[in-house]
Amino acid sequence: MHGLVVVTGAARGQGAAHARLLAEHRYAVLVADVLDAEGEHTAESLGASGATVTYRHLDVTSEADWGSLAEEIRSSEVPLRGLVNNAGVLRHRPLADTSLDEWELQMAVNARSAFLGIRALAPLLVDGGSIVNVSSTAALVGSSGYAAYSASKAALLGLTRTAAVELAPRVRVNAVCPGGVATAMNEDEPAGGSSSTAPLGRRARADEISPLVAYLVGEDAAFVTGSVLTIDGGLTAA
Repeated sequence: MHGLVVVTGAARGQGAAHARLLAEHRYAVLVADVLDAEGEHTAESLGASGATVTYRHLDVTSEADWGSLAEEIRSSEVPLRGLVNNAGVLRHRPLADTSLDEWELQMAVNARSAFLGIRALAPLLVDGGSIVNVSSTAALVGSSGYAAYSASKAALLGLTRTAAVELAPRVRVNAVCPGGVATAMNEDEPAGGSSSTAPLGRRARADEISPLVAYLVGEDAAFVTGSVLTIDGGLTAA
């Protein structure tokens, strides 16, 4: 076993796919989410194949929850190898119709959570440890209806670059920017919202993003830090 990786928002969708592939790569995985029934099911199904996967309730916007998780990891005997800040929410709404509550929710879950997670867990990471922040191509290009989401994901890129500088050389910090991904979170998103103009002409499957996340967690990416890597079917190239 290569050590422990914490994956937030891992009860379903992209997070569950990341947890699955990391478990296959022989990491112990902590599935963190607020969707307890789905999170426990994900952990149990992955553990049934012999992987070391546990579920923990974690409100990623809560400083106290992150502190509690840090204490739990500190007292365990499993070295912390990685943190994947994957948790996110999306509310598709024109800027003029976006409420302050909707703005603050997306900023809290998509950006503040990663700040809290990095601050709490970076000191516990082993030398050579890795943090992967899951941003979005919405941070790179403008798109109608995504003002709050785009702003929160762009904030995540600024956090990534600064954390990479401050935590080097002991810990690497990178971001991935998926384009449209077919998950339950965005099933109500307009059909043309994030992927119809991509050269590959479709949304990605969640498991098509996970290999890049696993690469950044692993030792093959030992010289990669402060990078923002797109995986978007050519969306930002068009």
